[in-house]
Parts: sequence; structure tokens; C-alpha cells
Amino acid sequence: WETVTAAIGNCTGLSPSAFFTILALSLFVYKSVTSMFVAPDESAAAKKANSDFVLREPVQIGDVTEEDLRSYDGSDPSKPLLMAIKGQIYDVSRSRMFYGPGGPYASFAGRDASRALALMSFDPNDLTGNVEGLSDSEMEVLQDWEYKFTEKYVKVGQIVSKE
Repeated sequence: WETVTAAIGNCTGLSPSAFFTILALSLFVYKSVTSMFVAPDESAAAKKANSDFVLREPVQIGDVTEEDLRSYDGSDPSKPLLMAIKGQIYDVSRSRMFYGPGGPYASFAGRDASRALALMSFDPNDLTGNVEGLSDSEMEVLQDWEYKFTEKYVKVGQIVSKE
């Protein structure tokens, strides 16, 4: 013990009690922050739920209603995983760990999530394509998301209103 306490003092310049207090606080902060994103059991559930999925080439679906888009939420592994921004539908199947069942952004799949992305929100009331009332800065955030999606994912269709 004497050797360890001497080494702690020599290497860190801290007393052993200060060193172990800082170490404990660091572990606590680490665990707290990481648990805010994806809990280990959710990560395991997402891996299990998505293990049967076979990644296919994106297929153009054309014009669909918001109601029809909901069936592409990842619950059916035979269908692609789709998400819309500003009415434009993207195939996000290649990021199934994020948008698929059990993933941290699973609630965005099968929907136009424009408002939620602009507001950086997970509130179910914000999972809509309605961007009415958003500030200029929120619209800029949404535009950044749209640029990211156009660079990373294939656009496969667009949302049309029911007629």
C-alpha cells in the first residue's frame, strides 16, 4: 500500500484520497453520460432485432402518403427502413442500428421527422413534417440535416397528401 500511495503522489501530485475521489467521480460521470445515449440492454435488443435484416440496394418507392410511410419503420424486416426530411424520403437501412427497432433514433423511422430534427427533439409531438413556426436558426439546423441525408442516403421518394 505504501508503494502504491507513493507512486500516486509521485505520478499525479495528488494525495491518495484526492486521486481515488477524482477516479470515482470520473467513473460516475462516465457511466451517467453513456447511459443517456443507449443503455446496454437497449443496444443488445437493437442488435438482436436487426440481426435478421438483410441489406438490399435502395428501391425507388415514388410518391407515398405519410400513412403509407409508417409501414417502413423497421418492424417488417422484408421492407427497407425509410425516413423523410421536408417531404423527401430516404432509405436509411444502412444505419439500421440507429434508426431500426431498439435504436436510439427508432422513433424517427417511417415518418417525416423534420420538426424533431430542427428542434433536436425526441418528443413524439415533434415527429412531424410540419415546420411551421420554426425560427431561422432551427430551419438552418434542419437544412444541415437535409444536407447530411442527401450525402449519406439515397432519396427513394416523396410524401404526397392523401387525395
